[in-house]
Amino acid sequence: MNRLFQFAFSKIKGVKVYALVGRSGTGKSYHSKLVANKYKIDLIIDDGLLIRGNKILAGHSAKQDPNFITAVRTAVFDDDDHREEVMNALLKEKYKRILIIGTSEKMIGKITKRLELPEAEKIIHIEDIASEEEIETAMRIRFTEGKHVIPVPSLEVTRSYPGIVYDSLKIFEKRKKKRDNIEKTIVRPEFSRPDKKEISNLAIEQMAKHAISDYDSVIKVKKVRSVKNTDNTYSIYITLQLPLKHYMSTTISDLQEYISDCIEKYGGIMIKNVSLEIEEWG
Repeated sequence: MNRLFQFAFSKIKGVKVYALVGRSGTGKSYHSKLVANKYKIDLIIDDGLLIRGNKILAGHSAKQDPNFITAVRTAVFDDDDHREEVMNALLKEKYKRILIIGTSEKMIGKITKRLELPEAEKIIHIEDIASEEEIETAMRIRFTEGKHVIPVPSLEVTRSYPGIVYDSLKIFEKRKKKRDNIEKTIVRPEFSRPDKKEISNLAIEQMAKHAISDYDSVIKVKKVRSVKNTDNTYSIYITLQLPLKHYMSTTISDLQEYISDCIEKYGGIMIKNVSLEIEEWG
């Protein structure tokens, strides 16, 4: 099918896009199957993978990438071959509902646009389905142990990514008179290894520049400085250059959150705050 007609075709088919949004490490992948069951969702897109039930249909996992930059590009389908593979798989599948997992609504929008899917009709925030205690526990595990979750059985993950599999996890969900056994895989990606206790200012600078360029390519980064706090979190101070006549479609706080989410997710560190200083030019 011609790619130009895919969006219209998905609308004709009545495809409905759901989004599960939350900060890095808050347990989105862990809760994704529960959300899919609740809303009778057929497919899940998570960190570069297209998933149906317990099977990976297509894609490449960002959790297998060796560093931040490639992981971010994988997660948002920046690579043409990766995007084509997943789009071709979507065309072959029969589905009415698809769940996309992301750290922000902007990330969800980027993925739907690149895969030529309709905009998300329902956005679910992790705080809507997980308790404060569950979120805090998930974040502690992410940032102290470097563990991530892929929502398919470990056997399926091991076939493609044996080097990152750490453990498996089974969840029992009680639905009416049925008890479902949902298996997930715990992985420890190279970019999130807990023995990487220090991260250089240069690495953080590269991450911040990539996140900002991905967010708005017109914005230029003049300077990035990072400070490791006593609680092992990081504070990041960035000086930006913005053309006088450039209009930002979102707020500064949205940009701060996007930078923080990107670095936390693929840098394996906790961001306390991102401070932005803006200089106008031109």
